[in-house]
Amino acid sequence: MPGTELFGAEERKEVNDVMETGMLFRYGHDAQRNGHWKAKDFEAEVRKITGAKFAHAMSSGSTAIATALAASGIGAGDEVIVTPFTFIASVEAVLFIGAIPVFAEIDETLCLSAEGIEKAITPKTTGVCLVHMCGGNAEMDSIMAVIKKHNLILVEDAGQAFASSYKGTYTGLFGKAGSYSFDFFKIATAGEGGVLVTNDEETYKKADVYSDHGHNHVGEKRGMENHPFLGFNYRISELHAAVAVAQTRKVPGIKEKNRKNKKFMQDILSKNSKISFSKLGDESGDSATFLNILLPDTETAQRAVDEMNAAGVVGFDYWFKNMYHFINQWDHLKNLSTVSKLPAELFERSQDYNKLNLPKTQAVIGRLISFGVKYKWTESDMKTLADKISACVDKAVKPVNA
Repeated sequence: MPGTELFGAEERKEVNDVMETGMLFRYGHDAQRNGHWKAKDFEAEVRKITGAKFAHAMSSGSTAIATALAASGIGAGDEVIVTPFTFIASVEAVLFIGAIPVFAEIDETLCLSAEGIEKAITPKTTGVCLVHMCGGNAEMDSIMAVIKKHNLILVEDAGQAFASSYKGTYTGLFGKAGSYSFDFFKIATAGEGGVLVTNDEETYKKADVYSDHGHNHVGEKRGMENHPFLGFNYRISELHAAVAVAQTRKVPGIKEKNRKNKKFMQDILSKNSKISFSKLGDESGDSATFLNILLPDTETAQRAVDEMNAAGVVGFDYWFKNMYHFINQWDHLKNLSTVSKLPAELFERSQDYNKLNLPKTQAVIGRLISFGVKYKWTESDMKTLADKISACVDKAVKPVNA
């Protein structure tokens, strides 16, 4: 991913600021800091890019989405509509705040569809955890119509879609709260890190308290702060935030280059009639971190994957068989296999996870092969890769008379 391609003097400078003071903790100790507040700087950079009124940095994208759900008022026994195509953290977050995931269909945006959400609603549905997959964006106009019609709480996991937008609004800012991931494999990285965003001040205040053992961060002595709510430790360190500050400042340039490289690849691959591409709710809002190709059917895609592996093509994911991004491989989730009992085991569930029927999702993910877009690709690199992909797809497609 682009962030890891661009480590340099900027990141070292921010980290050295922290190391020279020795102040790795994000709160307090003003005198020792020498004016350095890296978590606050990180949050400011996220607000600058997204236009969010509030941003709160945390230890991971996983803790950010868990906090977003909790601070939005979702909890024990609530049914939350989720996607079967996501890094599993967003589903885990629902489970570990005590709520019950209900899976719905996606469409060719690779995100939940309005139709899928509508069909999955039950009398116990409280919210929707919408994941913007692979750097893109969902079809938000139709989704928001369903959210408003049923008075649901929308929380967005834009972990893979930082800096993507839909008709001028950045992903993460359509619902009550949203989250981004800054782990090692994202458009910008902190090594480990995440950010919650919201335009609602009350939700932000709850998130701030919830993510730091209930501290309200009022006053000059941490040990004497009030604790309006119970919380837990989801804090980011100043070292991780320091890396994230430098990385986030690079995102506008990364996005611009991503889009050029993705378009170059698509222009070549679109000449092959057997290849199409995933859709976007808004093409102009793509962060372009992934090039997502769709083949005619699952069997062709699986043969194409075999051909690519044989040809030495690298840098792609076939999510249909990916262990942590698609429900087909989530046996531990289907059986609720955990080290301790979950609240979801104590409530009646509207779905048997071992008997889910999601034919539209299976059809889309079965056809999908995704390539991470590289910032440092040259035109020669891209032409070579595109030609190899196209040749492998041609080999994978059976002749009409076969």
